[in-house]
Amino acid sequence: MTAAPGLALFGTSADPPTCGHQALLEGLTDRFAQVATWASDNPSKQHAIPLEQRLELLSTLVQSMQAPRLQLVQELSSPYAITTLQRAEARWPGCPLSFVVGSDLTGQIPRWKDAASLLQRCQLVIVPRQGWPIQHQDLDQLRNLGGQVEILPLTIPATASSSIRQRPAADQIPAALHPLLLKHNFYGFAPGSG
Repeated sequence: MTAAPGLALFGTSADPPTCGHQALLEGLTDRFAQVATWASDNPSKQHAIPLEQRLELLSTLVQSMQAPRLQLVQELSSPYAITTLQRAEARWPGCPLSFVVGSDLTGQIPRWKDAASLLQRCQLVIVPRQGWPIQHQDLDQLRNLGGQVEILPLTIPATASSSIRQRPAADQIPAALHPLLLKHNFYGFAPGSG
């Protein structure tokens, strides 16, 4: 497959990064010429560990993937997507930008800060997540706000950070992260857990 021109932007709470995050990043690097990711605070979520530690986990995952098209760009991090997009526009002027979200967020986007401006300035790429079907009325609402929407047909494992926060599951976390989780006892991971 020939990589699409431009840059895919994928921010995540990384609380913690899962095998689903890894599969998504792998799929994006197959599809796009460049992929930028970062760890962020989500204003509608309570985070289990501080941003600095979630960044350490995401950074370890990105390094372990050894994907030349993938880069960690923490300077893009903001609780607000529009701020991230403005930073990306300043960093890569003239580059076509695609903002990537999971299907679980599709219905929330119209309520985001300056959603119409965001949607009119980049392509919105939605990746289906198991258990979160894409609703046609949500797509219509995004398009009515000026959004150019692409649904990216990737197969993402049905892993959820929220489930791991409730019950450690080592098989749902990329192996490269296990030493850090054990070292810091993040998310209840300890020798013999999972």
